[in-house]
Amino acid sequence: MEIADYLVAEDRTLVHLALEGDDVAFEYLFNRYGEAIRRLLIQRVGSADDADDLLQETFIKVYLRLESYNPSYTFGQWLYTIARNTLIDHVRRRPDETPIDERFAAPAATTPTPEESVIRLQQHSQIEHCLSALPERYGRLIRMRFLEEYSYEEIAEKLQLPLGTVKTQIHRARERMCELIRRGDNI
Repeated sequence: MEIADYLVAEDRTLVHLALEGDDVAFEYLFNRYGEAIRRLLIQRVGSADDADDLLQETFIKVYLRLESYNPSYTFGQWLYTIARNTLIDHVRRRPDETPIDERFAAPAATTPTPEESVIRLQQHSQIEHCLSALPERYGRLIRMRFLEEYSYEEIAEKLQLPLGTVKTQIHRARERMCELIRRGDNI
């Protein structure tokens, strides 16, 4: 068979020739799919060296199992399935790379430490102090928006104000609140 014939041959024809012992036909199958499978493996394992090893392992399996190829599927699908299974086997064989001290470390605490509790209490106290220093309408808007987490629309509905007015007043209230926080104890 001429080189040009290999280039245009269908995958099924190349598989048939490879099964008859034509190594050039198998080489053309490898050249046709090798780079795409390699890129896929690099994406999954992150290492070009590991991907090259897995690519070689994949094509060894393909060569050894070529007689089990079912032409009712495309060769690419069959090859991809073997590559995927080879990757899964690789991941299962790979030892856990987590350092031993991290494997046996206590899980992160979900409750605050005593220091964090004191800091939060101080922050809450400072916020309440600043809120009390704001005009009443601004304090109410800040509470509703940021502490009670109402949307702008909900606030407008509850206070029976236009949405634009609510947004403007919350903006002004936030600016005053920030100014009071920046000034700190000089409130």
